Amino acid sequence: MDAVRVALLRDVLAGTEWLGATRRFAGVLRGSVVSHGGGLLLVGTPEYEPWHLAAHLVDEAAWSGVPELAPTLVRYDARPGDPAHLAVGPGRIEAARRGETLLVVAPAEHAPLLERVHAARRAGVTVLALGGGTGELAVVAHEALAVPEGAELDLDTVQHLVSAAAGENAVPVPGGRGRLRDRLARLVESLTAPPPSPW
Repeated sequence: MDAVRVALLRDVLAGTEWLGATRRFAGVLRGSVVSHGGGLLLVGTPEYEPWHLAAHLVDEAAWSGVPELAPTLVRYDARPGDPAHLAVGPGRIEAARRGETLLVVAPAEHAPLLERVHAARRAGVTVLALGGGTGELAVVAHEALAVPEGAELDLDTVQHLVSAAAGENAVPVPGGRGRLRDRLARLVESLTAPPPSPW
């Protein structure tokens, strides 16, 4: 989902609880990674890997000038020969320490993951949860945003809203979309600019 579609979705959601909830959650995410500076770990379940959210957060980190938003994606089927950004396995969660932030994105709870999340929290890691309900993961997390099955929005859409809001200026802009407008203006300028001169 590009910035224009996110802006349209926000217009549709104006006045609903989703807009405020995703912005609050994104604010906690941004605040945690910026204030602690220990890095952001992003993990899902073996059945649901949030690689799309990882890509959006990398983009938002670059656009917003907040490099701490770029996550390390933890993958269950990571192999030593994989490219570096795909080679981090679940053992990284167990190695996490105070100052790091762990964002868990899961449509349903996964017992082995819960054990690792508990251990990470005991080690001083800030745990955030985005997913399917209000079960044990939501209780363990310092901050949780539930996206129950059958809700008006699905988990993928909520991830787009959270990643876009995480990249926004921390200081509110009148209308709530100043940062997005800046990015759209830059995009239009780059698309309409003449091609670079040849070498």
